[in-house]
Amino acid sequence: MTRLPPLFLLPVLLGLASAAIAQNPGKAPAKSGQCTACHGADGQSRIPANPILRCQHQAYLASALQAYRSGSRKHPVMNSIANTLQPKDIQALSAWYANQPGCRR
Repeated sequence: MTRLPPLFLLPVLLGLASAAIAQNPGKAPAKSGQCTACHGADGQSRIPANPILRCQHQAYLASALQAYRSGSRKHPVMNSIANTLQPKDIQALSAWYANQPGCRR
């Protein structure tokens, strides 16, 4: 039996997460509280050195979180936080930040 690589499923999961977020865009994902101290409640960081998450491309955000989780992208704080996230959390967070009100595509 052929095993599909996990990244092959990423577009499917992103699509499902986007649909869920589109139905309830105002409710932040459960784990978003871990992001707010550095990135702001809506992903619009008020700290110049911290990246803005709001309106970033969903696939980019998911990829970055997966890289922090795997350790292939290094940042002590982000590696620690990403290790607490399950794949469903990564999809929910990336979809929520990418689809904030006012984001244009």
